[in-house]
Amino acid sequence: MKNILIPTDFSENAWNALVYGISLFNKVACTFYIIHINGIKPYSGSEPTMFVPPEILEESILTESRKKLKSLLEKIQKLPSNTKHAFHTIAVYGFFTDSIKKEVLNKKIDLIIMGTKGASGTKAVSIGSNTGNVITKVPCALLAVPENTTYQDPKEIGFPTDFLIGYDAEIMKKIKDTILLHHSAIRFLYVASKGNGLSLEQLKNREFLIEYFKDIAYSFHILKEKKLDIAVQNFVESCNLDIIVMVAKNLNFIQRILFRPKVEKISYHTSVPFLVIHE
Repeated sequence: MKNILIPTDFSENAWNALVYGISLFNKVACTFYIIHINGIKPYSGSEPTMFVPPEILEESILTESRKKLKSLLEKIQKLPSNTKHAFHTIAVYGFFTDSIKKEVLNKKIDLIIMGTKGASGTKAVSIGSNTGNVITKVPCALLAVPENTTYQDPKEIGFPTDFLIGYDAEIMKKIKDTILLHHSAIRFLYVASKGNGLSLEQLKNREFLIEYFKDIAYSFHILKEKKLDIAVQNFVESCNLDIIVMVAKNLNFIQRILFRPKVEKISYHTSVPFLVIHE
């Protein structure tokens, strides 16, 4: 049984991520926990002088959230029935990342699925601050589904790597399980910003991947490009990838791919889901 946590703000983007997750795990027994988090806003000092007790304000907010979650469940029930899936809703008043951390622990969550949108400001990270915070601060696998992504069975899975970290067999098993579930192929990408070859340590890590995935269709690709995110974008397009997989152990590598300072430079993740695996 897989436990999956899906945050929602009741937008079409969040609904799309939910439908994608249901489709991706169509053949797997899953419990989906759909959570709506009402963020605590810092006091600015400009609010009216009328005082509302915090507990009354919180209950009022949560009552409204529960109504919306109930309507969302009714919408889910109109989807094709799947006896392998169960759905539960959670309404929370609190800080977003802290609330996600708490539910991951309490519900023994295996995977978080989040919808992502483009950046809304020049200083915003391109995948959205909530998704970025969950990737970097919550030790749980996360699947980010870009808005307008239409589900299709993932037959081609991309794995960008610099071969600089040793891969744990348990992490690789999570990736392998996804591949076997959908009979996918895995395509490894190494971006060579300089003309130097691989070090002995990099060659060792590459050999581990070859051995671990020897029974699965795989291939290695090398691109020469100074900008990592542009290389990944080209990789996605040239190999017609369905999902990108990355390992959170190499967080700096992930940030170079996913986080951009300007909205006009949003990269590949506006069209292809990406899965970040934590140890």
